[in-house]
Amino acid sequence: MTEPETGLRERLVDAGVQLLAAEGVQALTLREIARRAGVSHGAPRRYFPTHLELLSAIARRGFTELAARASEAAGDGTSGPREQLTALGRAYLDFALTHSGMHELMFRHDLLESGHLGLREASLPLFSRLSGLIGPLRPDADARVLAGSLLANLYGIAQLWNWGSLRLATGAGDITALLRTALDAHLGPEAG
Repeated sequence: MTEPETGLRERLVDAGVQLLAAEGVQALTLREIARRAGVSHGAPRRYFPTHLELLSAIARRGFTELAARASEAAGDGTSGPREQLTALGRAYLDFALTHSGMHELMFRHDLLESGHLGLREASLPLFSRLSGLIGPLRPDADARVLAGSLLANLYGIAQLWNWGSLRLATGAGDITALLRTALDAHLGPEAG
């Protein structure tokens, strides 16, 4: 792909990311993304043969940003697994609460082509990191299944918090207690 083609491809993804942030997943039509990128409504098809491929490229941006936040949160890896999981959980929830449209899209595999555009490669490292940290804490359990359950729990916390349901039901002012409870439920109570 030539530099101008790469630039237009990135411009289409940028327009999709901006549209997603402003109006949510339901607004991500090829026509609207093209309009916001300043190109004809047929131009996206040149770089993204299907709508799903364009949405996957947009979601990849989200996974890339979330992975960067997770790496920063985990630090140099010298803290214990529980501390790292707590930091990762906070980073995940912060991302989900501040990028709710992107968060929704990233996990909508009914809308994505995970085998294309490096989406799988962008999404699996975070899951592998969770599994790797859970393993030493729960050697009695399948770390991948437990990581999936924890991720689903965090996803649910984020969605229900964004919708206002958890604030109403729990009276909580922030999600710290919910994160701690989710970790305790999956890992057992924190020692000491």
